[in-house]
Amino acid sequence: MSDILSITGEPIFDDRIVKIETHTYNPYANTTFKNSDEIRIPIQQQELYTLPCESFLYIIQGRLESKKPSDAESESSTSRKSSSAKSESSTKLVNNCAAFMFEEIRYELDGVEIDRSKNVGITSTIKNYASLTVERSSILQNAGWDFAAKSHVIDDFNFCVPLSVLLGFCEDYKRVVINARHELILIRARNDHNCLVSRESHEPKIVLLKIQWRMPYVVLNDINKLTLLRTLESGRYLSVAFRSWDLYEFPLLQSTTNIRGRLKWRRN
Repeated sequence: MSDILSITGEPIFDDRIVKIETHTYNPYANTTFKNSDEIRIPIQQQELYTLPCESFLYIIQGRLESKKPSDAESESSTSRKSSSAKSESSTKLVNNCAAFMFEEIRYELDGVEIDRSKNVGITSTIKNYASLTVERSSILQNAGWDFAAKSHVIDDFNFCVPLSVLLGFCEDYKRVVINARHELILIRARNDHNCLVSRESHEPKIVLLKIQWRMPYVVLNDINKLTLLRTLESGRYLSVAFRSWDLYEFPLLQSTTNIRGRLKWRRN
């Protein structure tokens, strides 16, 4: 209650951050986006104050291709009731399809691997079901995530996927990274079977045409910029704490009623 009587108090302005702007980075010029291809997106400039936790993987141009249903399939689908007449033969993208397009994702700083996630689609789906709130899941609809809809009927698409839902480093480490060379490595999935629902006769295929990495830059005032530079020049170690995600698969389950598994904790 004493604060309401402090009529002579001066206002406090936090001007440590001048502005935050987002820059776009593209893969190498000769990169292809076919199945099993490696996609490298580098950030070569090092005199930057980047914020990886707010960065996005932007799939700008993508297309879902499949053969049209045959006349027999069309006649059978039209003869069904209107409730199911949307046609089971139509090709659809599944929930979290953007993550299922990649087999592996890696994050490197100055050529050193910081974090890695394999089986990106399965890992992020399990993680999201366990931790996402209703509000957060609504925001992630632009990333191809939707609790309500089991599948999406679509032809051309684009997704804006926060790296915080793909990597533990971007989810946990909320601070800027100073004067480092970043590189994001994506491995396309061997096939697109987990990304879509379709009949095999339609030969469905996902074609990616353009992918970008959008990274926020933090512009500081001169005083704080000088303070951070002195911290780097001092040579002290900086802690980068985060939780890395690992997926363990059991292809064959035991015939017993109780199954035991070990949890592995890794400190980075």
